[in-house]
Parts: sequence; structure tokens; C-alpha cells
Amino acid sequence: MEETEALDGGNTSGDVVRVGDTVRKPWLATTPRVVAFMKSLREGGIDVPGTHGRDEQGRLVLDFVPGTMAIDLAPLPLDVVRRVGSLIRSIHDVSARLPVPADWPEGLLPARHADLICHNDLATWNLVIDGDRLVFIDWDGAAPSSRPWDVAYAAIAFGHLFPGADVRDSCDRLAAFAEGYDADQALREQLPALMVDRSVAMYELLRTSHEIGREPWASMYPDFHGDHWLNTTQFIQRHQADWSRVLQR
Repeated sequence: MEETEALDGGNTSGDVVRVGDTVRKPWLATTPRVVAFMKSLREGGIDVPGTHGRDEQGRLVLDFVPGTMAIDLAPLPLDVVRRVGSLIRSIHDVSARLPVPADWPEGLLPARHADLICHNDLATWNLVIDGDRLVFIDWDGAAPSSRPWDVAYAAIAFGHLFPGADVRDSCDRLAAFAEGYDADQALREQLPALMVDRSVAMYELLRTSHEIGREPWASMYPDFHGDHWLNTTQFIQRHQADWSRVLQR
């Protein structure tokens, strides 16, 4: 019998375990759509975990991706940040060729003018690094969104635009990320303000969930995350001129 190991499934993923070379996690109402999307990404050349249906307990079965979480390797070298930007661009380009099902529920933080399916949580805590291999995991929150909205969140995470960060270092990382994504001028001009909006949206999700008791976000609000996103918003707002400067070609 294969050994079962509990994994850190993040704040919203529920019970996640490793069984041999596979990962088992709860099967959600949106899982069939997410699995189909992941298969389409793989067919398009994107390295995402393989999916293998359901196990005898009804859980989703995925390939286990060996490596180290990017959040545990921070700060990432600038060349890796560029590669992450390039990977996200490839994900978006493949997704843009796929139809957006009309009955796919909108995500937790809906984008204006959603026109493709996005991961919606592209961050260091969802990226596995194994040598030169970069793999995003935890696709459960995939839903209709837009490139700018998805990029804004990833830019905050991989630019390390967080309170206490060295602004010059964050500028270098943000510039490397945008270069890797091959962001056009329109996106570069939008990004500073859009990062504020995306950070505010995260904070408001946590705050309002705490008010109405919607879990798991209600419990996350007083447990570091509320203050984190409030302070992140203020940090990003305070340095708008810096972000705008480094994003100019």
C-alpha cells in the first residue's frame, strides 16, 4: 500500500495528500471544467500537472510535481523572474485560443471584460521549481478573467511588491517580469494602477468574507492576510511613480 503524506494545500484548497507519485485533492463542482482546461494547456505545450480522473474516494488525482516551492527560494534570480513572465505569457496565449464556456462561473475576483480562462492565483506559493523546470500548480480557481487582471496579480507576487521590500529591488523584479511577459505599451501603462486595484480586490474579498462568515477567507482575514493585503495596497500606491518609470520601454 502506498504511503499517504499530507501536503500543504494552501489556504483554500481543502485536504490535499500525496499518494506515491500522485496528489489527491477534493473534487469540486468546477473540477471537470478545470481538468479539461489543464488538458488543453498540456496539448498546447504548457507544463502543468497531468490529471488522472477520480480515485475510489472520489478525489481528483493529479501527478505529483517534484521540486521546491518558489516562495521557499525567494528572492528568485532575475533570470528566473523573466522566465516566469514568459511562462505566464505562454499560458495566456494558449488559453486565448480556447473557447470560454458560457456556463463557467466567474471567479472570486471577476475581471472586467473577461475573455479567456486564467489561473487567477499565479504566485510564488503556486509555482514549483525543479532545476530549469517551472510548473504552476493548484488550478482549482481557474475561471474566466483577462490578461491584465491575471498579470497584475502575478506582477505583485513575482515583483515582490510587498511591505518591507527594497523598492529598487522590486523595480528590478517588476521590470524583469514585464520583459519576460513581453508586455506591450498599453499593458505597461495600465499595470501600476491595475496592481492597486488587484490588491484592493484581495483585501475586500477577505474583509467582506470576514463580515459575513464566508470561509475560508473569513478566518484568513484576521490571520495575517487582511493586514498583508491592506499594507500591500498602500505600498503599491505609495510607489506608483517608481513602477511607472521602470515599466517604460
